[in-house]
Amino acid sequence: MSGTATSRPAGLSAIADLPKPPGLHWNVRAKQPVAYAVSMVRGLLDPENPTLARACGGGHGRPFRALVVIDAAVDRLYRERFAAYFDHWAIEATWQIVQGDEDAKYLEQAVRVTEAMSRMGILRRAEKVIAIGGGVVLDVVGFAASMYRRGVPYVRVPTTLVGQIDAGIGVKTGINYGHHKNRLGSYFAPELALIDPHFLRTIDERHVANGMAEIIKMALVKDAALFELLEATVGTITPDTLAGCGSAVSEVLSRAISGMLDELEPNLWEQVLERSVDYGHTFSPSLELRADPPLLHGEAVAVDMAICLALAHLRGHLSEHDTDRALRLIRGFGLPIAHPVFTRELLEEALADAVKHRDGLQRVPLTRGIGSVVFANDLAPEELGRALEFVASWKAAADAEAAGAEAAGAEAAGAEDADAEAVPAGAGAPGTALAGAAI
Repeated sequence: MSGTATSRPAGLSAIADLPKPPGLHWNVRAKQPVAYAVSMVRGLLDPENPTLARACGGGHGRPFRALVVIDAAVDRLYRERFAAYFDHWAIEATWQIVQGDEDAKYLEQAVRVTEAMSRMGILRRAEKVIAIGGGVVLDVVGFAASMYRRGVPYVRVPTTLVGQIDAGIGVKTGINYGHHKNRLGSYFAPELALIDPHFLRTIDERHVANGMAEIIKMALVKDAALFELLEATVGTITPDTLAGCGSAVSEVLSRAISGMLDELEPNLWEQVLERSVDYGHTFSPSLELRADPPLLHGEAVAVDMAICLALAHLRGHLSEHDTDRALRLIRGFGLPIAHPVFTRELLEEALADAVKHRDGLQRVPLTRGIGSVVFANDLAPEELGRALEFVASWKAAADAEAAGAEAAGAEAAGAEDADAEAVPAGAGAPGTALAGAAI
């Protein structure tokens, strides 16, 4: 066997070349600062508003490129306005339409987004990905951006309520895998999240309730004043009032966003696993993926919160009065508090999975009074069963109360109709004719 011999430097023996015990050792330490902005902006698509253009890297008098990944439903509603805006600012948009429902939150869709990056030939640092849509789209695009070339910059434009106050303002990304929600994911901050309440005008009432669940969550674990504000605004928060963003709605949104960011910022990488923002997220992931017909994220969270309210009450952390207030608030916003899939067996299975996710402990956040939280690590299966029974009993009583009120209202309306029929023709109440003439 032939080869080239390598000469050894003078003075070194074969024995001297070997590391002596305990061997060689290097320590590597690095820090990666994270800084991103969350901005509430009115009129984001107004051609005279430069905010989105600058977020894309344009707006400096020269053409610029961006990959725009947009929810299919949002594309149907807003494509013309987005396209006109980008044309006005000389931004060359490459469009990628994606599905925004939970069934599409899988690896295949994330890979399609990375393929769009490849086809565009996106520059690794100078060009941006713009994610437009609800929480599913923001999670998928964020995950794809974190994977492609180990990270390309992206901007979030959330267009749903849950996106604007929850999914669009943190650093987590994720996709579902198997029967597990967000099992694959990363921590990858956007450069910017742009929140324009105007987009909320085109969501439906169910998606309003979907987002309100996350706002109720923040009120229960962190902000009693927000809870009272929500009690005062039940029945008044609609797509139109959200888009108008008057003083009460503006305070609801800003308190929810501020509270969420206040909880996230000190613990972006979840080094501390006791997280109050996990409230309503212990049992709900299992329910969300198994419910048929499907539940929205906030609907599953609401059912989880009801169980946690019962657990808190049964443990003496929450008074009967406040438990009643909280359950009524959830129902008042059109959210469910129970579901047939939510059996004791499913709760036990979901809790066991949460224990793995939370590094061997339950770490279940429970309300301790309204506006604060305590963590439980010793929930027993029997407690879960009693909590289910409590919610079922409360719901039955509330349903009976509502049915009684409805029957009483119908009876009163019938009596008024009978009285009206008894009035002789032309014998209206005093002033009726004059009032009609004035109109």
